[in-house]
Amino acid sequence: MTAKTEPFWKRKTLEQLDPDEWESLCDGCGLCCLQKLEDEEDGGVYYTRIACKLLDLQTCRCSNYAERKQHVPDCIQLTPADAGEFRWLPPTCAYRLVAEGKDLLPWHHLVCGDPQAVHDARISQAGRMLAEASVAEEDWEDHLIFRAG
Repeated sequence: MTAKTEPFWKRKTLEQLDPDEWESLCDGCGLCCLQKLEDEEDGGVYYTRIACKLLDLQTCRCSNYAERKQHVPDCIQLTPADAGEFRWLPPTCAYRLVAEGKDLLPWHHLVCGDPQAVHDARISQAGRMLAEASVAEEDWEDHLIFRAG
């Protein structure tokens, strides 16, 4: 009988992950691609229902991931070096969970094997987002959905 090997996200730190492991941690929720507002008084980050112009509103995937920085210069690329700053990510985010030494949630595709589970669990905003071009920036505050933290 062979011992069961712990999954890579339990065995490795974020810095030890290879590029494929790193990318596979993304659960496909798309929440990091929603427009956010920062409270100037307390520094809190508030997520809106307004999607980045490159985010597919149904699949929650970037429509041009490889070239996203060319089209959205302020797109934040998550890297292991930034793990200490992941508190702005939603508490369900695999990158944040692993950075905090926690396990992935049961609906994560690496745990359950189903990439649709994140949508079925209503973690993503699939089908409930608004296109960036459809809402004036001064009205974004009307579309807050939660505070990160």
